[in-house]
Amino acid sequence: MQGLGDEVLRHVLRIQVRLFACHARLLANTDGEALHDLRIALRQLRSLLRPFTAIAGCSDLQQRAAELGRLTGPLRDLEVLQGYLQQQGLSTAAQSRQPLLQDGYAQLLASAALAQLLQALDVWPQRWREALGTGQRHQLHKLIRQRLRKDHRHLAQALRDPAHDRHRLRLLVKRLRYATEAYPQQSGLSKQALVALKQAQSTLGDWHDHWQWLLRAEAEPDLQPCVVAWHAAMRRAEQQADLAVQQLAATFARR
Repeated sequence: MQGLGDEVLRHVLRIQVRLFACHARLLANTDGEALHDLRIALRQLRSLLRPFTAIAGCSDLQQRAAELGRLTGPLRDLEVLQGYLQQQGLSTAAQSRQPLLQDGYAQLLASAALAQLLQALDVWPQRWREALGTGQRHQLHKLIRQRLRKDHRHLAQALRDPAHDRHRLRLLVKRLRYATEAYPQQSGLSKQALVALKQAQSTLGDWHDHWQWLLRAEAEPDLQPCVVAWHAAMRRAEQQADLAVQQLAATFARR
C-alpha cells in the first residue's frame, strides 16, 4: 500500500490519538475545551471517510463517529450556554447548570457510543489495508472527487435558492469546509473560497446559537433576563450571516 491510501491511514491514526487524548482530558476534567476538541476530531474523521462508504470498514467507522457526534451535540450546546452565562455575570444560572454538565460528561464517558467508536478505530487499520490490498486503492482519487463534487453541488444549489433554510445551509457549509480541509488538493477550491466558507460557517453558527438559546428560554425561566439581548443579537447575526452567504455565493459564481 502506498500513496493516498497510506496518507488516509496516517491521518486516521492521528485523529485516533487526538480522540484518546480528548477522552483522557474528559476523564481527568482538566479543561473546558476537551469536548469541543473531541467534536472537531469527529467531524474531521467523518469528512475523511465520507468518500469511502463502499470500502469495508469505512461506513461502520463513519457511522460510529456520527452517532457519537449526535450524542455530544446537546452537551456541547449546554457547555457553550453555561460559559456564556458565566461570562455575563449570571453566576446563579451558570452554576445551576454545572451539575447537568457533570452528569452529561459522566454519561458520555460511560456511553456505548464512545466505547464502540474507540473499538472500531482499533480494528479499522487492518480492514483498510485488506481492502486496499484487493485493488480498491486505485479508486480512492475517483471516490474523493465524486464526493467533493456532490458536496459542492448541493451547497451551490442551496446558495442559489432565495428561500434557503439557514439550518440546512449551515450543515452544507460545514460539510464542504471539512471535506475541503481533509482533501485540499482534490477539492479545487481557492483560498478565497475556503475563507468565505469559514466566514459563512462562523456567522451561521452565531445565529444558530442564539436561536437555540431563545428556544431554551421558553422552557427555562432563569434565562428570561437574556431574552431581549438575545433577540437583538440574533437579528444582527442574521444580517451578518446573510451577508456572508451572499459573499460565498458570489465566490462560487466566479468558479
